[in-house]
Order: sequence, then C-alpha cells, then structure tokens
Amino acid sequence: MIQATARVGKNTITSIKHIGEATIFIFRVIFGAVNPRQVFGQMYAIGVNSLTIIVVSGIFIGFVLSLQGYYTLVKFNAVSALGPMVALSILRELGPVVTALLFAGRAGSALTSEIGLMKATEQLSSLTMMGVDPLRYIVAPRFWAGQICMPLLNLIFCALAIWGGYIVGVKLLGLYDGTFWGNMQSAVFFNQDILNGIIKSIVFGFVITWVAVYQGFSCIPNPDGIARATTKTVVYASLLVLALDFLLTAMMFKGM
Repeated sequence: MIQATARVGKNTITSIKHIGEATIFIFRVIFGAVNPRQVFGQMYAIGVNSLTIIVVSGIFIGFVLSLQGYYTLVKFNAVSALGPMVALSILRELGPVVTALLFAGRAGSALTSEIGLMKATEQLSSLTMMGVDPLRYIVAPRFWAGQICMPLLNLIFCALAIWGGYIVGVKLLGLYDGTFWGNMQSAVFFNQDILNGIIKSIVFGFVITWVAVYQGFSCIPNPDGIARATTKTVVYASLLVLALDFLLTAMMFKGM
C-alpha cells in the first residue's frame, strides 16, 4: 500500500514537473524573436507537404457524409436538408477535428522526429556553443509555421469536403443543385459556424505544435527516445484535440 501510494505521488510530481517545463518552454518560444523567412520556409515543409492527405481525406469524407446523410434523410422525406447537414457537420466539427488529427499524425510526428534527430546528432548543442539560441533558430519557426498552416489546411479541408458532398448529393443522387446550395446558404452563418470552426483550428494548431516541438526538444537523444517522443506527440495531441473539441463546442454552441 505504501509503495503504491509512493508510486502515485512520484508520478504526480513528475507530471506536474513536465507541465511546468512545457509551459516555460512555450512562453520562451512565443515571446522570443523569430526570423519570418525561416517561418515561411517551414510553412512549405509543414503545410504544403500535408496538402495531399488533407485534400484526399476531405474529398472522401465529403463523399461518405453526403451518402450516409442522404440515405438517412430520405427516410424522413427531408433530403432538401442535405446541404445544411453536410456543411454544418463539416464546418463545426469534422473539418477542424479531422484536420487536426491528420495534422498531428503527419506534421506533428515529423516535427518531433526532426527536432529529436537534431538533438541526437548534437546539432542543438552545437548551436548553443556558437551562441545561437536553438529555441529561436530551430523551434520557434516550426511552431509559428504550424500555427499558421493549421487554420489554412482546415479551410481547404472544409471546402473540399463540402464540394465532395455536392458531387455525391447532386451529381450522383440527383438532388437539385439549387436546393443543395440555397438551403446551405440560409442555414450557415459566418459568426456561428465558419468563425467558430476557424477558432477551433487555431486552438488545435497551437496545442499540436506545442506538444510536437516540446517532445522533440526534450526527448532522450537516441533512436528509442525519438521513437517514444514521436508516439507521445501523436497520442497526446490527438487526445488533447478531442478533449478541447468538447470544451470548445460546449462554450461556442451553448444556447443555440
């Protein structure tokens, strides 16, 4: 009993220590100087290289959502609501959440492994010895690039998913395109739906890139340590995205 209590206490203290270190770490990254040219270079590596999975996933999720929605709504003679159903589902929930999960798996893991490899090969130590802050030169550009790219990828995902829903609903299932777009325009509002989805993607981007760069920077500098850090990035970021999605949804759409 005493050993179990001691183990729980030790794990709790360790967790609090890691949270404190991560908080100090992100404050140093945010409030430190950063070179905009380096940020743009990392935006290509993080954002452009993630476009393929975002585009393909967005289109097929739109296909599936429209197909399932049509077969459900036709039972209630409400196929005219297919457009609003597709748009609201994607803009409010599926767009930000699925984009964040894909971003964590693709870009987040890449950031962690890249920074971890730099640490294992002593590139970060070399920068420190030369008087260059690795947080400013290595971590900050990647953090801000991920923060900028996440909302943009979310908008691309949402646009393509809605277009995929249009293809299935109108072109394949025969719904009148005026009904699809007209009902969608009357049901979707910028402040309530589009803006809230963008805010979600900004929060998710912050959390994912924070977890990714911190895990890479603090990992054990060997192959096993880098692998563990990469796995932690995907798992922690995904869980945080799902938890924050619930909290943000509860706050944003309360009373609607």
